[in-house]
Amino acid sequence: MELILARFQFASTIVFHFFFVPLTLGLSILVASMQTMYVRTNDEHYKKMTKFWGKLFLINFALGVVTGIVQEFQFGMNWSEYSRFVGDIFGVPLAIEALLAFFMESTFLGVWVFGWDKISKKLHLASIWLVAIGSNLSALWILIANSFMQDPTGYVLRNGRAELTSFADILLNGHVWVQFPHVFFAGLATGGFFILGISAYHLARKQQIDFFKRSLRFAAGITAVASIMIFLVGHLQGQWINKHQPMKLAAMEAVWNTENPAPLSLFAIIDQENKKNSIDIKVPHLLSLMVYDSLTGEVRGINDIQKEYEAKYGSGNYIPPVFVTYWSFKTMVGIGTLMILVSLLVWFLARKDGVADKPLLLKLLTLMLFFPYIASSAGWILTEVGRFPWIVQGLMKLDAAVSPNVSAAAILTTIIGFYVIYGVLMAIDVYLLGKFARKGLED
Repeated sequence: MELILARFQFASTIVFHFFFVPLTLGLSILVASMQTMYVRTNDEHYKKMTKFWGKLFLINFALGVVTGIVQEFQFGMNWSEYSRFVGDIFGVPLAIEALLAFFMESTFLGVWVFGWDKISKKLHLASIWLVAIGSNLSALWILIANSFMQDPTGYVLRNGRAELTSFADILLNGHVWVQFPHVFFAGLATGGFFILGISAYHLARKQQIDFFKRSLRFAAGITAVASIMIFLVGHLQGQWINKHQPMKLAAMEAVWNTENPAPLSLFAIIDQENKKNSIDIKVPHLLSLMVYDSLTGEVRGINDIQKEYEAKYGSGNYIPPVFVTYWSFKTMVGIGTLMILVSLLVWFLARKDGVADKPLLLKLLTLMLFFPYIASSAGWILTEVGRFPWIVQGLMKLDAAVSPNVSAAAILTTIIGFYVIYGVLMAIDVYLLGKFARKGLED
């Protein structure tokens, strides 16, 4: 019970925190780009855009910081065995993130907020770019830490602990360089759809038409490029998973038995107890094409990998929750595909000012403001649940990582407390963003 509650608590607080993160990553770059256009052209329209969207960025950033602070405490409280085992390695990138990237973005955010008309335009512009760079560097260092859990490198086992032997290997971990671009472009798409959705809301109501047309045009092309790049980088990520985490790939597609060529599943009713799919609608060859860039190629099945892992690691269940992994993947891919199609359509129409007179498209764009959040959350659920039963792939299982002396009652109490506090913070964020977004541009 302690393990289940500890996992639920960490998953809940991470999802709450990640509600704020993608918008911070993407909107910081978009606001910096708007201010760059203002400095280059001296066009006051870009200054108004920078201040309006920058205000929404600040609200989201402040609440994101608050929800992120408690994450690291859980490693020592609920996951003390994990911290003891890999703390020398896992703690390094987290420390660098806090001491370098977070302090950088926080410091220069203050310069940007209070520096309007007090410092030179170029110095003020540099401050918002340093905020954007710092925000994304924070994400990079956290992903470096997470990538060690996905594919441990640069370590040696000594006295029952994993000790760091090569910091370069940690930095050059292959998982980092397929995961970070995926998160980066997901953040950019989240920021882009945020601007498109709010702009569409006002255009549908014929409010401040010139300002929100300009905002929509500015974000349309960037959003389309980011959405396409998510798909392309995700393709590379899938190929990496096939090599390093074949069980995760098999669970993503509910492949129970090894197939060559392997079809791509579109819809399946999964029977994990009997290790089969009751219904499975497939596209022939497509999974092999995605994994190998070829119409043929072997994708190992769950049953075969289970036998391989039992021989390698000992008896036990190495099969992740297939239903959760499968549908998290389908949710992410389905929403990602819709994002590509809609963003390309908006970009095409925005070039000729053809979005404002299409009420159905404006309603769809307003609704799609929320879709990147769902896709990002589904992606992280896939990333973490698909690694079950490992907390560090191949090195440490979840049941060995949990704190031995923390009671279920204590964990449950903190879960309730976190839900109350985080729920209030999320409600505040949504309220404030909604309030200022609906108000529109102020005189």
